[in-house]
Amino acid sequence: MIKTDVNSMSFLDHLEDLRWHLIRIFVAILICGTVAFIFGTFIFDNIIMWPKKMTFPTYQWLCNMSNFFGIEDTTFCQAEFPFIIQNRTMAGQFSAHIWTSIYAGFIIAFPYITYQLWHFISPGMKANERKTSRGFIVISSLLFFIGVLFGYFIVIPLSINFLANYIVSSEILNEIDISSYISLIRSSSLASGFVFELPIVVYFLTKIGLVTPEILKKYRKFALVIVLILSAIITPPDIASQIIVAIPILILYQVSIFISRVVVKNQKKKQKKDVRVS
Repeated sequence: MIKTDVNSMSFLDHLEDLRWHLIRIFVAILICGTVAFIFGTFIFDNIIMWPKKMTFPTYQWLCNMSNFFGIEDTTFCQAEFPFIIQNRTMAGQFSAHIWTSIYAGFIIAFPYITYQLWHFISPGMKANERKTSRGFIVISSLLFFIGVLFGYFIVIPLSINFLANYIVSSEILNEIDISSYISLIRSSSLASGFVFELPIVVYFLTKIGLVTPEILKKYRKFALVIVLILSAIITPPDIASQIIVAIPILILYQVSIFISRVVVKNQKKKQKKDVRVS
């Protein structure tokens, strides 16, 4: 499809342009998801099921830390978790394979997804704005992958360790359905990935004037409450896990304030320059 000048495009032209970008995104996710489906056994054995094994590096690190501080009675040093994963429906394993491949395809194709979204919004930006925002694809993809890794190596093992060892009665056995287990893996990883996109979101909100550094500072206390609530949602309800998750989010919030300040400063410099030229 040959693009025309964005200023001469009608609303329907923009919708048509968006449709083609969404089609390319869908195809990219389909291709990456197909590759993930082919390597499904490797993904399930070495990635999906790894956090339920005590050989997972996070458990070993936490076990070593517990021993270092003299904490002997800890669930991080147990031989194995007291639960098994079961499939309770006829098509359960096939559905798990399909949906896991789709979400894996989305994660793998994320840089291309941001590339397509960038090419949709960039024609509406000025030349200098496109120049200063050139690293959007790399930075947003990097933040997303860091967030996914944070969810996988921090949020997921903390959640599994807490929930697997939580016993309300010795008469109840933990036989977890595969859909429930994969839902925990998927939601924790993707939620962390999107949360780490906060600096990118603040950057664009500042560019269009909806957010300023003063607003971010003013509502810092409210943001802290929201962060703690968000941490409680994506982590088990114990204070230590919530603090571990809240710390990087708060750091991202502070980084977002700095980014917003830089954007506003550059906008003011440009306005002064334009006034001098005129």
